[in-house]
Amino acid sequence: MFTIGDFARHGRVSVRMLRHYDATGLLRPVHVDPATGYRHYTAHQLARLNRVIALKELGFTLQQVQKILDELVSTEELRGMLRLRRAELEATVAAAAGRLVQVEARLRSIESEGHMPTNDVVIKSIPAMRVAELTATAASFEPEAVGPVIGPLYDELFRRLDAAGIAAAGPGVAHYEDAPEGDGRVIVHAAVQVAAPLREDGAFRVFDLPPVDRAATIVHRGSMDTVLPAAQALARWIDGNGYRATGLPREVNLECPDDRDDWVTELQAPVTAA
Repeated sequence: MFTIGDFARHGRVSVRMLRHYDATGLLRPVHVDPATGYRHYTAHQLARLNRVIALKELGFTLQQVQKILDELVSTEELRGMLRLRRAELEATVAAAAGRLVQVEARLRSIESEGHMPTNDVVIKSIPAMRVAELTATAASFEPEAVGPVIGPLYDELFRRLDAAGIAAAGPGVAHYEDAPEGDGRVIVHAAVQVAAPLREDGAFRVFDLPPVDRAATIVHRGSMDTVLPAAQALARWIDGNGYRATGLPREVNLECPDDRDDWVTELQAPVTAA
């Protein structure tokens, strides 16, 4: 048997924590000296200690931990529970990381206020382009609403194009429009340039994306998660140079290497004289 101090060292926990687990009934010592009150544990109890710590660190309350352990959950059932909880925590971490990226982008946009872009914005005409596309609806134009929609759309589009034997012939072009319901939802179009006959069936649509007579354009370098400063710089330029936007900007993927931080995307906002 081990003293409480030795058992704490073997379990990589504190003596104070073991005393608390004893008081709550989560992990009682196998023997308590009636004269001294010293607690003693066995190596076999490390298995229960490991389960207590794992469940607690994955966010379960001590009451939940005790219920799980007292119901004699099997090792396989416990492993499944831990995997599920781990997935939930990973999703929470990913969402928090995404929010942090958006906060940083918003901060950079704030820091750029008062600095009107000059050479960054180019006015040009955009020719018609034949594209294949899939569409879906996002709850809003917020990054956290659009991102989970457009990524899977492109994955599915390329899968279907590959199945149809059609290769991309140019860049991806994401474009957007307000949903007709007028409730803030946005129709997301995930498109890519192709050299293929017109078609519109259950697999995907091939059509000619209309030309834009006049567009204010700006190039964004980096992940689309950080596009906000460039998008707002473009908006400030349009407003400050006698133009009015007539639609949501297209996003043309000029370079899309594996590392999203190295992406190069041109924003193309259709404009007219104010």
